Amino acid sequence: MRSTLLTGLIAGLLSQQAAAHATFQALWVDGADYGSQCARVPPSNSPVTDVTSTAMRCNAGTSPVAKKCPVKAGSTVTVEMHQQPNDRSCASEAIGGAHYGPVLVYMSKVSDAASADGSSGWFKIFEDTWAKNPSGASGDDDFWGVKDLNSCCGKMQVKIPSDIPAGDYLLRAEVIALHTAGSAGGAQLYMTCYQISVSGGGSASPATVSFPGAYKSSDAGILVNIHSAMSTYVAPGPAVYSGGSTKKAGSGCVGCESTCKVGSGPTGTASAVPVASTSAAAGGGSGGGSGGCSAAKYQQCGGTGYTGCTTCASGSTCSAVSPPYYYQCV
Repeated sequence: MRSTLLTGLIAGLLSQQAAAHATFQALWVDGADYGSQCARVPPSNSPVTDVTSTAMRCNAGTSPVAKKCPVKAGSTVTVEMHQQPNDRSCASEAIGGAHYGPVLVYMSKVSDAASADGSSGWFKIFEDTWAKNPSGASGDDDFWGVKDLNSCCGKMQVKIPSDIPAGDYLLRAEVIALHTAGSAGGAQLYMTCYQISVSGGGSASPATVSFPGAYKSSDAGILVNIHSAMSTYVAPGPAVYSGGSTKKAGSGCVGCESTCKVGSGPTGTASAVPVASTSAAAGGGSGGGSGGCSAAKYQQCGGTGYTGCTTCASGSTCSAVSPPYYYQCV
């Protein structure tokens, strides 16, 4: 009997942990819903835990996709995270399981967002991290970016700096879940890169960091016990670029975070671009395809609410992975 109870408890915990995993998978631009058209959606909702891995760039197994989302310098984008592919409802938390931690967003200037591998320099344009809850007894009770993300149906609004040069960029959204970060390698990092083309802007040249390299496993923002009382928290990586923005943890939903509703507002159409073949795609994936709209191998190609490419690059076919929510080129 005791063994049976223990087995059931372990199974329940493992099920809860798996359900709590999540991915950034959709993008809004000035209130228009672009869905996952220009997102390098990871093939798994599991985290990256090795901060020295090239998966730190755009997540493991990802590769370029066939579209870029147009963004004006100085405008706002809204990144969107959910636990399951294409499940954009507000019925479940964006990332559950008390996966508390900061939400960070970076940009990288590249020559072509549809072929960049993420090895170029990155600058931080946004963060929503931590704030003390006077009524709380531990970091779990405090205010966190993840709690704000959950409160706003997985959406986090981010300002694109108005002074950066026009051109192609990778936009990297990241959650660092700290629930098991009390020991080295325990922090769980969830990130997705979006391919965007910025218009307007200026000639600023922000200082950059590299992934991997920007974080160390011993950083105070990576190695931390949030289950005890906390007096401060500093997110890893560089400070937010002067043209970027921050959100105070515990504040309410703003702009698109509260007003943007799937299916009840404007939708955007990303531009179709050739996807250059590359063996160095971020996280070790492989790109493919020629001109037009086709999804690279291991990228999403269908599912409930999906609005992106449904044709797979040569050598792969669109197959059910988690029907009806997720179909992938394999």
